[in-house]
Amino acid sequence: MSSIKKLAGQTVWYGVSSIAARFLFYLLTPYFTYKLSSTGYGDMSILYAAIPFLNVIFTYGIETTYFRFASKEDYKKDIYSTATISILCSTILLTSILILSRASFAHLLRLDNHPEFITYSALIIGLDTLTTLPFAKLRLDQRPRKYALIRVSTIILQILITYFLISVCPSVAKANPYGFIATFYKKGYGVGYVIIANLCASFFALVLLHKEFFAFEFKFNKKVWSTMMVYSLPLLIVGFGGMINETFDRIMLTWLAPVDNITAAKDQVAIYSACYKLSILITLFIQAFRMGAEPFFFKQAEGQNPQKVYARVMKFFVITITIMFLVVAMYLDIWKYFLTKEPGKLNIYWTGLKVVPILLLANMFLGIYYNLSIWYKLTHKTIIGAYITLIGAGITLIINYIFIPYFSYMACAWATFFCYGSMMVISFLWGQKQYRIPYAWKKLCAYILIVVLLFFIHEAFTYFFKGSFINLASATILLLLYLWFVMTVEIKELQRIPFLKKFLPGNYKIKTGAEIEY
Repeated sequence: MSSIKKLAGQTVWYGVSSIAARFLFYLLTPYFTYKLSSTGYGDMSILYAAIPFLNVIFTYGIETTYFRFASKEDYKKDIYSTATISILCSTILLTSILILSRASFAHLLRLDNHPEFITYSALIIGLDTLTTLPFAKLRLDQRPRKYALIRVSTIILQILITYFLISVCPSVAKANPYGFIATFYKKGYGVGYVIIANLCASFFALVLLHKEFFAFEFKFNKKVWSTMMVYSLPLLIVGFGGMINETFDRIMLTWLAPVDNITAAKDQVAIYSACYKLSILITLFIQAFRMGAEPFFFKQAEGQNPQKVYARVMKFFVITITIMFLVVAMYLDIWKYFLTKEPGKLNIYWTGLKVVPILLLANMFLGIYYNLSIWYKLTHKTIIGAYITLIGAGITLIINYIFIPYFSYMACAWATFFCYGSMMVISFLWGQKQYRIPYAWKKLCAYILIVVLLFFIHEAFTYFFKGSFINLASATILLLLYLWFVMTVEIKELQRIPFLKKFLPGNYKIKTGAEIEY
């Protein structure tokens, strides 16, 4: 239990930073949907769908590779310096190429009127890439407090600059047309100001990480670098395929949406992207969990019988995300007010709410897949992760290409569902043959099926009995029923957690050591 407790503690810190940072930015969603036109919000969504692709290329799996080799005696001395020099040189090269090709990239993303957006984005990606290893060093050195402080402070700065540029500058420029702010303020440049705020925040993060960044020496070990690249390049494919699965549907929706013009297509992207934000609880928890879990899993691999630890982690993970699924899916009548529009205008974003439960399930599958993926990382078979991700990418591309022209963003949601579901199943079956972990898979499948059934019961009940109070009461009763069920089934496990033990009823003899059942 001490190892699980340690992971929980680190996940809380990384979660506080990752969830707080992204949640604070996601809190801007109603602000953006209110301040920006649907077309402008679509432009922003397309751009922020493309940036992760380039992030994957710029970082080429260096973070996971650093975690894998930094604790090994033969590599410990030169790993950070070699990795930093490698990432510094490649970042300068790739950023230059992207800026020089900005017109072509702008055309590809249907942003022909704003090629400068590509320049800003290239600088953001470059700066974020340079912070990758310093952030990884903080995680490996188990300094989550500094990690959290930097993450949260940079996002707060980004929010403040965004608000200043979009909300403060217009009124100041109008009141004083010959003042300093009026000399640079551009009316209707909202998306551009969002990107500029991001650029300022990325630069600020690198400044705060300067000690970690400059901790490297000008020593480049070719042998260490070669070993790192053999391990990391398959992760590049994994990451690139992962971005196809995660964000490429917005770009395809721009190209293939069943509408008459590019403006209407961007409106479709805006609706889908805004509704995607409502899967925030699960996606943010998964991100926070990954931050704590990746270095934790590699360290556990050196202990005795780590497989049992991985199995227990998976069980608690699935319980948590199934609860989150119910909290979001059954309370959509409340969550939908997160997506705002100007008073008196039709809220087009609400028309896409039907994709939210599908995307929640899809992200549940993705979280489980991330847990399962530890087997190919521990066994140095990262190429298998590349194969699995490419299969998922193929499913995404095929479904979107065939069905977007007929079903618009609904096709994107189902493509995400089938993609992550397939990756989860393939990784589980393949992994159990290569590196068996005693997952309680029957119980975990039962939990997932039960929450889906409860959701449909709620939908059926609210279909026949209208009213916001009835919706709220039905959701609350079913959620409490599931919590009671989980507590009843897992009472012995839950009593092993010191914090929860005093709140749980009954006295149970807790199994320890080899007696623990999964």
